[in-house]
Amino acid sequence: MTPLWIKICGLRTADAVEAAAAAGANAVGFVFHEASPRNLTLDAARELQRAVPRGIERVAVFLHPSQALVDAVLESVAPDWLQADADDLATLRLPAAQRLLPVLRSGRRMPEALPARCLLESARSGMGERADWSAAARLARATQLVLAGGLHPANVAKAVRDVRPFGVDVSSGVERERGVKDAALIGEFIRAARAAEHALPVEEIRR
Repeated sequence: MTPLWIKICGLRTADAVEAAAAAGANAVGFVFHEASPRNLTLDAARELQRAVPRGIERVAVFLHPSQALVDAVLESVAPDWLQADADDLATLRLPAAQRLLPVLRSGRRMPEALPARCLLESARSGMGERADWSAAARLARATQLVLAGGLHPANVAKAVRDVRPFGVDVSSGVERERGVKDAALIGEFIRAARAAEHALPVEEIRR
């Protein structure tokens, strides 16, 4: 049985990284998108990744990036995963060995051939808008589906029960103000997600 994969996204400080690690996150996300309040410069990301303990995966998160930005992040940060909209990934030149987390969006047509692992997000990232859980549940039966969009400590348990995702991803739902993570909320989110996971009937836990 593979444990629920939990990613805390949009981290900007070593304290936030440490809070995610201490609470039991599997991955942390670093955002590279200038319009986002969670955006990191290359220098900041290079420094911040030093706070990530071994065993926790680092995800570089993009929104409609240029090839030059992606190349710079790959060279400077060498992330474990690269996350971007599936349509964007199709246009980028990427190393063959680079692990990818394609983003699919609620309300848009799903690809006929699903990636082995993908993330379902709402129409807009980082705004606390909830993804379509019904669509997510269907996808979760066909692939390793990471559910994002509108999750927070009060609803993640229901999301785990209803969707049965491979993983969950949160950003704004664990912030005390826009772009500023709250260690207590991170802990509450992960505890709620793990409790819901452990309460599932064994025969219903996927992967």
